[in-house]
Amino acid sequence: MSAQPDIRSAGRRQTAALSVFLVVQTLGTVFFVGDVIGDLREDPTSIHFIFEAVVTAALLLGILFGAFALRRTVELLRAQDQALAVARGALSDVIDRQFRAWALTPAERDVAFLALKGLGVAEIAELRGAAQGTVRAQLTRIYAKAGVSGRAQFAAFFVEDLLGQGVQAAG
Repeated sequence: MSAQPDIRSAGRRQTAALSVFLVVQTLGTVFFVGDVIGDLREDPTSIHFIFEAVVTAALLLGILFGAFALRRTVELLRAQDQALAVARGALSDVIDRQFRAWALTPAERDVAFLALKGLGVAEIAELRGAAQGTVRAQLTRIYAKAGVSGRAQFAAFFVEDLLGQGVQAAG
């Protein structure tokens, strides 16, 4: 976990560096645009004017590409923050929201959560004070509501969220 703050701070440093670069590049572009406009009035066919016009156009394109890169960096940092939030324990919130979306009953929620923890039918039945057949029937209903065929797919549904695929509504 100690590497997580380093990743975040590196991303923030990269965002700050791109921002500073864009500001400096914008200031340079403003200067060149003013100079090109002045040169345009004097001699629009000179090599000096053409060179400065091309450099100014390149700076403008650089600003556009830099802004795009900055936006992508910010989006990437947000996505990484979301993935970190899931990995840090927000997964239980994701699981709870998904259980509500599937309209699991309170008993089904308990069984589903215990199944996600890796407990077997007998263990779940013992913990809940229920018959194993009841737990099997509840698991069958849970899997049907989730649109999966069994325990492995059910667990994989949430593992995909940890891997950055996002939880997808069954239906």
